Amino acid sequence: MKAAVVRAFGRPLVIEDRPDPVPGPGQVRVRVEASGLCHTDIHAAHGDWPVKPSPPFVPGHEGVGLVEELGVGVTHLSVGQRVAVPWLGWACGRCEHCRSGWETLCEQQINTGYGCDGGYAEKMLAWADFAQPVPDGVSALDAAPLTCAGVTTYKALKVAGVRPAQLVAISGVGGLGHLAVQYAKIAGATVVAVDISDEKLRLATELGADLVVDARKEDVGAVLKEHGGAHAAVALAVDEDSFAAVNSGLRRGGKLVMVALPAHGTIQVPVFDTVLNGTSVIGSIVGTRQDLTEVFELHAAGRTRVIYETRPLDTVNDCVDEVLRGEVRARIVFDLGAAG
Repeated sequence: MKAAVVRAFGRPLVIEDRPDPVPGPGQVRVRVEASGLCHTDIHAAHGDWPVKPSPPFVPGHEGVGLVEELGVGVTHLSVGQRVAVPWLGWACGRCEHCRSGWETLCEQQINTGYGCDGGYAEKMLAWADFAQPVPDGVSALDAAPLTCAGVTTYKALKVAGVRPAQLVAISGVGGLGHLAVQYAKIAGATVVAVDISDEKLRLATELGADLVVDARKEDVGAVLKEHGGAHAAVALAVDEDSFAAVNSGLRRGGKLVMVALPAHGTIQVPVFDTVLNGTSVIGSIVGTRQDLTEVFELHAAGRTRVIYETRPLDTVNDCVDEVLRGEVRARIVFDLGAAG
Protein backbone atom coordinates (compact mmCIF):
# COMPACT_ATOMS: atom_id res chain seq x y z
CA MET A 1 0.00 0.00 0.00
CA LYS A 2 1.00 3.63 -0.50
CA ALA A 3 1.42 5.89 2.53
CA ALA A 4 2.69 9.41 3.28
CA VAL A 5 5.23 9.07 6.09
CA VAL A 6 6.85 11.53 8.48
CA ARG A 7 10.48 10.39 8.62
CA ALA A 8 11.84 13.42 10.51
CA PHE A 9 10.23 16.48 12.09
CA GLY A 10 10.13 19.52 9.83
CA ARG A 11 11.04 17.56 6.71
CA PRO A 12 8.77 16.81 3.72
CA LEU A 13 6.63 13.71 4.05
CA VAL A 14 7.83 10.71 2.04
CA ILE A 15 5.51 8.63 -0.14
CA GLU A 16 6.37 5.00 0.59
CA ASP A 17 5.19 1.53 -0.32
CA ARG A 18 4.43 -0.42 2.85
CA PRO A 19 2.99 -3.88 3.57
CA ASP A 20 -0.73 -3.96 4.26
CA PRO A 21 -1.24 -3.75 8.03
CA VAL A 22 -2.69 -6.80 9.78
CA PRO A 23 -5.47 -6.18 12.32
CA GLY A 24 -4.89 -7.47 15.83
CA PRO A 25 -7.61 -8.56 18.25
CA GLY A 26 -10.34 -5.93 18.45
CA GLN A 27 -9.06 -4.09 15.37
CA VAL A 28 -10.14 -3.74 11.75
CA ARG A 29 -8.27 -2.88 8.58
CA VAL A 30 -9.84 -0.04 6.62
CA ARG A 31 -9.33 0.63 2.93
CA VAL A 32 -9.16 4.43 3.01
CA GLU A 33 -11.35 6.35 0.58
CA ALA A 34 -10.76 9.87 1.88
CA SER A 35 -8.56 11.56 4.48
CA GLY A 36 -8.75 15.20 5.53
CA LEU A 37 -5.76 17.47 6.11
CA CYS A 38 -6.03 19.05 9.57
CA HIS A 39 -3.62 21.64 10.96
CA THR A 40 -2.93 19.17 13.76
CA ASP A 41 -1.33 16.88 11.17
CA ILE A 42 1.09 19.69 10.33
CA HIS A 43 1.90 20.23 14.00
CA ALA A 44 2.54 16.48 14.27
CA ALA A 45 4.82 16.45 11.23
CA HIS A 46 6.78 19.41 12.59
CA GLY A 47 7.01 18.14 16.17
CA ASP A 48 5.54 21.41 17.40
CA TRP A 49 3.92 20.29 20.64
CA PRO A 50 5.44 19.31 24.00
CA VAL A 51 4.24 15.69 23.66
CA LYS A 52 5.60 14.55 20.31
CA PRO A 53 4.86 11.56 18.09
CA SER A 54 7.70 9.17 17.26
CA PRO A 55 8.90 9.11 13.62
CA PRO A 56 8.48 7.31 11.38
CA PHE A 57 4.69 7.59 11.47
CA VAL A 58 1.73 8.14 9.16
CA PRO A 59 -0.33 11.22 10.11
CA GLY A 60 -4.03 11.79 9.53
CA HIS A 61 -7.05 11.54 11.84
CA GLU A 62 -9.87 12.18 9.39
CA GLY A 63 -9.64 8.84 7.61
CA VAL A 64 -12.82 7.36 6.14
CA GLY A 65 -13.11 4.10 4.26
CA LEU A 66 -14.46 0.58 3.99
CA VAL A 67 -13.77 -2.18 6.47
CA GLU A 68 -11.62 -4.72 4.65
CA GLU A 69 -10.68 -7.23 7.34
CA LEU A 70 -11.89 -7.98 10.87
CA GLY A 71 -9.58 -8.81 13.74
CA VAL A 72 -10.35 -11.50 16.29
CA GLY A 73 -13.36 -10.66 18.45
CA VAL A 74 -14.87 -7.98 16.21
CA THR A 75 -18.56 -8.76 15.68
CA HIS A 76 -20.34 -5.38 15.50
CA LEU A 77 -18.73 -4.23 12.24
CA SER A 78 -18.84 -5.98 8.90
CA VAL A 79 -16.60 -6.18 5.87
CA GLY A 80 -17.60 -3.49 3.36
CA GLN A 81 -19.06 -1.17 6.00
CA ARG A 82 -17.99 2.48 5.80
CA VAL A 83 -16.37 3.82 8.96
CA ALA A 84 -14.53 6.95 10.07
CA VAL A 85 -11.36 6.81 12.17
CA PRO A 86 -11.13 9.93 14.36
CA TRP A 87 -8.43 11.51 16.54
CA LEU A 88 -9.59 9.46 19.52
CA GLY A 89 -8.26 6.15 18.26
CA TRP A 90 -8.64 4.32 21.56
CA ALA A 91 -9.48 5.03 25.19
CA CYS A 92 -9.38 2.70 28.18
CA GLY A 93 -13.12 2.76 28.98
CA ARG A 94 -12.44 2.24 32.69
CA CYS A 95 -11.09 5.51 34.09
CA GLU A 96 -13.15 8.28 35.68
CA HIS A 97 -13.13 10.30 32.45
CA CYS A 98 -14.28 7.43 30.25
CA ARG A 99 -17.00 6.37 32.69
CA SER A 100 -18.34 9.91 33.05
CA GLY A 101 -18.71 10.58 29.30
CA TRP A 102 -15.40 12.41 28.87
CA GLU A 103 -13.43 9.71 27.07
CA THR A 104 -11.54 12.46 25.23
CA LEU A 105 -9.78 13.22 28.54
CA CYS A 106 -8.63 9.63 29.10
CA GLU A 107 -4.96 9.73 30.10
CA GLN A 108 -4.28 6.43 28.38
CA GLN A 109 -5.83 7.38 25.04
CA ILE A 110 -4.10 6.68 21.75
CA ASN A 111 -4.52 9.32 19.07
CA THR A 112 -4.81 8.43 15.41
CA GLY A 113 -1.98 9.74 13.28
CA TYR A 114 -0.02 10.69 16.41
CA GLY A 115 0.29 7.71 18.72
CA CYS A 116 -0.45 5.22 15.95
CA ASP A 117 -0.41 5.36 12.15
CA GLY A 118 -3.22 7.38 10.62
CA GLY A 119 -5.15 7.95 7.44
CA TYR A 120 -2.57 9.32 5.00
CA ALA A 121 -2.43 5.85 3.49
CA GLU A 122 -4.37 3.53 1.24
CA LYS A 123 -5.04 1.24 4.21
CA MET A 124 -5.01 1.75 7.97
CA LEU A 125 -5.82 -0.04 11.19
CA ALA A 126 -8.46 1.08 13.66
CA TRP A 127 -9.75 -0.17 16.99
CA ALA A 128 -13.19 -1.43 16.11
CA ASP A 129 -14.90 0.13 19.14
CA PHE A 130 -13.71 3.58 18.01
CA ALA A 131 -14.24 3.16 14.26
CA GLN A 132 -17.38 5.23 13.75
CA PRO A 133 -20.01 3.88 11.32
CA VAL A 134 -20.85 6.44 8.63
CA PRO A 135 -24.59 6.66 7.85
CA ASP A 136 -25.94 5.97 4.38
CA GLY A 137 -26.15 9.17 2.38
CA VAL A 138 -22.97 10.66 3.88
CA SER A 139 -20.12 10.39 1.38
CA ALA A 140 -16.58 9.56 2.39
CA LEU A 141 -15.43 12.97 1.15
CA ASP A 142 -17.96 14.77 3.36
CA ALA A 143 -17.41 12.45 6.31
CA ALA A 144 -13.65 13.04 6.43
CA PRO A 145 -13.75 16.70 7.60
CA LEU A 146 -16.73 15.98 9.84
CA THR A 147 -14.61 13.36 11.64
CA CYS A 148 -12.43 16.07 13.19
CA ALA A 149 -13.33 19.59 12.07
CA GLY A 150 -17.01 18.85 12.51
CA VAL A 151 -17.00 17.01 15.81
CA THR A 152 -14.43 19.40 17.32
CA THR A 153 -16.48 22.53 16.70
CA TYR A 154 -19.76 20.81 17.53
CA LYS A 155 -18.32 19.82 20.90
CA ALA A 156 -16.90 23.31 21.49
CA LEU A 157 -20.36 24.81 21.14
CA LYS A 158 -21.72 22.20 23.55
CA VAL A 159 -18.98 23.11 26.03
CA ALA A 160 -19.92 26.78 25.60
CA GLY A 161 -23.53 25.93 26.44
CA VAL A 162 -24.81 27.92 23.45
CA ARG A 163 -28.53 28.63 23.55
CA PRO A 164 -30.98 30.25 21.11
CA ALA A 165 -30.70 34.03 20.69
CA GLN A 166 -27.23 34.21 22.22
CA LEU A 167 -24.42 36.09 20.47
CA VAL A 168 -21.65 33.69 19.48
CA ALA A 169 -18.32 34.69 17.93
CA ILE A 170 -16.51 32.22 15.68
CA SER A 171 -12.88 33.30 15.36
CA GLY A 172 -11.31 31.75 12.28
CA VAL A 173 -13.47 30.65 9.35
CA GLY A 174 -11.46 27.80 7.87
CA GLY A 175 -11.77 24.04 7.92
CA LEU A 176 -13.22 24.14 11.43
CA GLY A 177 -14.82 27.57 11.45
CA HIS A 178 -17.04 27.07 8.41
CA LEU A 179 -18.68 24.17 10.26
CA ALA A 180 -18.77 26.03 13.58
CA VAL A 181 -20.81 28.80 11.94
CA GLN A 182 -23.36 26.22 10.85
CA TYR A 183 -23.59 24.46 14.21
CA ALA A 184 -24.04 27.79 15.99
CA LYS A 185 -26.90 28.64 13.62
CA ILE A 186 -28.46 25.23 14.22
CA ALA A 187 -28.33 26.03 17.95
CA GLY A 188 -30.29 29.23 17.26
CA ALA A 189 -27.47 31.68 17.96
CA THR A 190 -26.75 35.03 16.36
CA VAL A 191 -23.36 34.36 14.78
CA VAL A 192 -20.44 36.78 14.39
CA ALA A 193 -17.66 35.38 12.17
CA VAL A 194 -14.16 36.80 12.53
CA ASP A 195 -11.34 36.35 10.02
CA ILE A 196 -8.63 38.18 8.04
CA SER A 197 -9.58 36.81 4.61
CA ASP A 198 -12.17 38.40 2.33
CA GLU A 199 -12.96 35.00 0.83
CA LYS A 200 -13.51 33.34 4.19
CA LEU A 201 -15.68 36.19 5.43
CA ARG A 202 -17.81 35.82 2.29
CA LEU A 203 -18.01 32.08 2.96
CA ALA A 204 -19.18 32.72 6.52
CA THR A 205 -21.96 34.98 5.22
CA GLU A 206 -22.93 32.35 2.66
CA LEU A 207 -23.20 29.76 5.44
CA GLY A 208 -25.44 31.93 7.61
CA ALA A 209 -23.27 34.26 9.71
CA ASP A 210 -25.28 37.29 10.80
CA LEU A 211 -22.26 39.59 11.03
CA VAL A 212 -18.66 39.37 9.85
CA VAL A 213 -15.67 41.18 11.32
CA ASP A 214 -12.44 41.77 9.41
CA ALA A 215 -9.78 41.60 12.12
CA ARG A 216 -7.31 43.39 9.83
CA LYS A 217 -9.40 46.54 9.84
CA GLU A 218 -11.66 46.40 12.89
CA ASP A 219 -11.22 46.09 16.66
CA VAL A 220 -12.83 42.68 17.24
CA GLY A 221 -13.56 43.24 20.92
CA ALA A 222 -15.07 46.66 20.31
CA VAL A 223 -17.38 45.37 17.56
CA LEU A 224 -18.61 42.54 19.78
CA LYS A 225 -19.22 44.95 22.66
CA GLU A 226 -21.22 47.23 20.30
CA HIS A 227 -23.60 44.28 19.93
CA GLY A 228 -23.79 43.62 23.67
CA GLY A 229 -20.76 41.34 23.91
CA ALA A 230 -20.47 37.67 23.05
CA HIS A 231 -22.09 35.05 25.25
CA ALA A 232 -19.49 32.68 23.83
CA ALA A 233 -16.44 32.97 21.59
CA VAL A 234 -14.94 29.90 19.94
CA ALA A 235 -11.25 30.45 19.14
CA LEU A 236 -10.28 28.48 16.04
CA ALA A 237 -7.60 30.66 14.43
CA VAL A 238 -4.07 29.31 14.98
CA ASP A 239 -2.87 32.68 16.28
CA GLU A 240 -2.71 33.59 19.95
CA ASP A 241 -3.54 37.27 19.34
CA SER A 242 -6.93 36.20 17.99
CA PHE A 243 -7.71 34.54 21.34
CA ALA A 244 -7.15 37.79 23.21
CA ALA A 245 -9.17 39.74 20.65
CA VAL A 246 -12.38 37.75 21.10
CA ASN A 247 -11.83 37.40 24.85
CA SER A 248 -11.94 41.18 25.07
CA GLY A 249 -15.38 41.12 23.43
CA LEU A 250 -17.13 38.82 25.92
CA ARG A 251 -20.13 40.10 27.83
CA ARG A 252 -20.46 39.52 31.57
CA GLY A 253 -20.67 35.80 32.18
CA GLY A 254 -19.33 35.05 28.70
CA LYS A 255 -17.09 32.10 27.81
CA LEU A 256 -13.96 31.91 25.71
CA VAL A 257 -13.64 28.36 24.37
CA MET A 258 -10.10 27.64 23.17
CA VAL A 259 -9.80 25.03 20.41
CA ALA A 260 -6.90 25.95 18.11
CA LEU A 261 -3.43 25.01 19.31
CA PRO A 262 -0.76 27.51 18.22
CA ALA A 263 2.68 26.06 18.87
CA HIS A 264 3.89 27.42 22.25
CA GLY A 265 0.81 29.66 22.33
CA THR A 266 -0.13 31.54 25.49
CA ILE A 267 -2.80 34.03 26.44
CA GLN A 268 -2.79 36.67 29.16
CA VAL A 269 -6.02 36.61 31.13
CA PRO A 270 -6.74 39.88 32.97
CA VAL A 271 -7.59 38.70 36.49
CA PHE A 272 -9.51 41.80 37.58
CA ASP A 273 -11.79 41.89 34.53
CA THR A 274 -12.27 38.11 34.55
CA VAL A 275 -13.34 38.04 38.18
CA LEU A 276 -15.57 41.12 38.10
CA ASN A 277 -17.23 40.13 34.84
CA GLY A 278 -17.56 36.46 35.72
CA THR A 279 -16.09 35.33 32.41
CA SER A 280 -14.60 31.89 31.77
CA VAL A 281 -11.70 30.57 29.72
CA ILE A 282 -12.24 26.92 28.78
CA GLY A 283 -10.39 24.36 26.69
CA SER A 284 -12.31 21.99 24.42
CA ILE A 285 -10.67 18.95 22.83
CA VAL A 286 -12.33 17.15 19.86
CA GLY A 287 -15.46 15.17 20.74
CA THR A 288 -16.70 11.78 21.87
CA ARG A 289 -18.11 8.94 19.82
CA GLN A 290 -21.61 10.13 20.70
CA ASP A 291 -20.77 13.66 19.53
CA LEU A 292 -19.56 12.27 16.20
CA THR A 293 -22.74 10.21 15.86
CA GLU A 294 -24.76 13.43 16.22
CA VAL A 295 -22.54 15.27 13.73
CA PHE A 296 -23.10 12.55 11.13
CA GLU A 297 -26.85 12.52 11.83
CA LEU A 298 -27.09 16.28 11.30
CA HIS A 299 -25.25 16.00 8.00
CA ALA A 300 -27.34 13.04 6.84
CA ALA A 301 -30.42 15.18 7.56
CA GLY A 302 -29.09 17.91 5.26
CA ARG A 303 -28.41 20.42 8.04
CA THR A 304 -24.72 21.07 7.21
CA ARG A 305 -22.49 21.66 4.20
CA VAL A 306 -18.85 20.60 4.07
CA ILE A 307 -16.58 22.82 1.97
CA TYR A 308 -13.47 21.04 0.70
CA GLU A 309 -11.04 20.64 -2.17
CA THR A 310 -9.86 17.17 -3.20
CA ARG A 311 -6.24 16.32 -3.93
CA PRO A 312 -4.21 13.14 -4.56
CA LEU A 313 -2.14 11.91 -1.63
CA ASP A 314 1.16 12.39 -3.43
CA THR A 315 0.62 16.18 -3.35
CA VAL A 316 0.67 16.15 0.46
CA ASN A 317 3.69 18.44 0.84
CA ASP A 318 2.29 21.05 -1.55
CA CYS A 319 -0.99 20.90 0.36
CA VAL A 320 0.75 21.50 3.68
CA ASP A 321 2.42 24.57 2.21
CA GLU A 322 -0.95 25.86 0.96
CA VAL A 323 -2.46 25.51 4.43
CA LEU A 324 0.47 27.31 6.04
CA ARG A 325 0.15 30.16 3.53
CA GLY A 326 -3.55 30.47 4.33
CA GLU A 327 -4.58 29.73 0.77
CA VAL A 328 -7.13 26.98 1.48
CA ARG A 329 -10.74 28.11 1.60
CA ALA A 330 -11.81 25.47 4.10
CA ARG A 331 -10.54 21.88 4.01
CA ILE A 332 -8.29 19.78 1.78
CA VAL A 333 -9.32 16.12 1.49
CA PHE A 334 -7.03 13.52 0.00
CA ASP A 335 -9.12 11.42 -2.37
CA LEU A 336 -7.94 7.82 -2.29
CA GLY A 337 -10.91 6.46 -4.21
CA ALA A 338 -13.94 7.99 -2.48
CA ALA A 339 -17.24 7.55 -4.24
CA GLY A 340 -20.38 9.60 -4.18
